[in-house]
Amino acid sequence: MSKSAELADLIRARAGAEPPAIGLILGSGLGHIAEEVEGCGIDYAELPGFPHAGVSGHNPKLVIGQLEGVRVAVFGGRAHYYERGNPAEMRLPLEILRDLGCSELLLTNAAGSLRDDIGPGDLMALCDHINFAGANPLVGEPRDARFVPMTEAYDPQIRAALQTAAAAEGIALPEGVYCWFSGPSFETPAEIRAAKILGADAVGMSTVPEVILARFLGLRVAAVSVVTNMGAGLSSEAISHDHTKAMAPLGAAKFERILRRFLRSR
Repeated sequence: MSKSAELADLIRARAGAEPPAIGLILGSGLGHIAEEVEGCGIDYAELPGFPHAGVSGHNPKLVIGQLEGVRVAVFGGRAHYYERGNPAEMRLPLEILRDLGCSELLLTNAAGSLRDDIGPGDLMALCDHINFAGANPLVGEPRDARFVPMTEAYDPQIRAALQTAAAAEGIALPEGVYCWFSGPSFETPAEIRAAKILGADAVGMSTVPEVILARFLGLRVAAVSVVTNMGAGLSSEAISHDHTKAMAPLGAAKFERILRRFLRSR
């Protein structure tokens, strides 16, 4: 039995056998949503092989249960490429999500905006991405399945449902292209200018490896960025991780309203 299948059995023994309808990976400042789920919480430390997820602002716990009447599996924190240099850190959690019978994944992140019409506290739904970091979590995968098509990495139907929920809540949810930088240092003004030329609308240090892995595993994917700052050189604000954590709750409250409406509509 594979490691992911073993852990999936362990989780079912704790949280019940019903498959989650959707999985969520929460970014910086969004971990509180896991506390809203009525169900079973399991610390990552109790799941052998789970990533450390040692970034402040994350809540390293898997919570499975009901949110707005829908069974969800919420990962309160993620491991980042910059922590140990491994873009496949989140492979095991996503394999477990698949083995639990889940087929959809919704990702969130904190991001810097490159657009004048999207500012701190706003949201952006991802319609595509640029892998500026260059690392790929499928390097070393021996099977031909590693050649994953990414033309529609962000599922049109899930995106449309999120847009409908946002409109019903009166919240703007523009779509844009997310550019992944490895971190942990923030981008330079020159890198931000380069990303804009390439067609990026927001930048961040996560999400893209997870999207690649999720598509490899057959999961349908959508993602939403919570904008916490403008990209370097685009405003006078001082960019820092503390600033990210301080600003994330502004957009997080909007995202939670959209998420709850999205779940109720399923």
